Amino acid sequence: MAIMSILDPIVYIIDDDHAMVESLSWVIESIGLKVKTYERAQDFLEEYNPQQHSCLLLDVRMPGMSGPELQSKLIERGLPTLPILFISGHGDVPLAVRVMKAGAIDFLTKPFNDQVLLEGINKALRLDKANREKRQESAQARAKFALLSPREVQVLQGIVAGKPNKVVSAELKISLKTVEAHRASVMKKMGVRSVPELVKLVLTNSIQEEAVEEAE
Repeated sequence: MAIMSILDPIVYIIDDDHAMVESLSWVIESIGLKVKTYERAQDFLEEYNPQQHSCLLLDVRMPGMSGPELQSKLIERGLPTLPILFISGHGDVPLAVRVMKAGAIDFLTKPFNDQVLLEGINKALRLDKANREKRQESAQARAKFALLSPREVQVLQGIVAGKPNKVVSAELKISLKTVEAHRASVMKKMGVRSVPELVKLVLTNSIQEEAVEEAE
């Protein structure tokens, strides 16, 4: 039997309706996706690995912790990016609005079309993959930023602010050649070839705030 990697997508289902779980599992597995099921939200919360590429198909009303309560718990634990598709036997519009505002991908009312379900799951998994890639890129950018010296951080601030080397030289009270040397070092350490690329990297990954704190 093949060993599953955390990079292989899993669709989690939390629902205490055995017939519904069996039906959902069959549909999802028919397109080659792995499924893992839970009857209780608490059991999922205790076992969930945030590193696992996944999405969650979550019933609204269950014994113990409800679906919306689990969503709140995940947000409290700093895990708001797990894509959730809610399923419900009731067309509760206020509840649907509330969970969607909290970040849910969709709110499906039973019975729903299999194709609509699969499209929602594929959308959720694409979003999860994109979120993971963004977090990885951000972590790599921060690791590169950590390699900069305090003076290089100050020069980086000047670059992002669009200041010419002469202005940075005057403000930091260092020679123009020193600024140019630090600038070249910053570009090399951050792994970029142009100023626009550097600025995009800094702004996209919120490094600008860290640069300000580091410089202070």
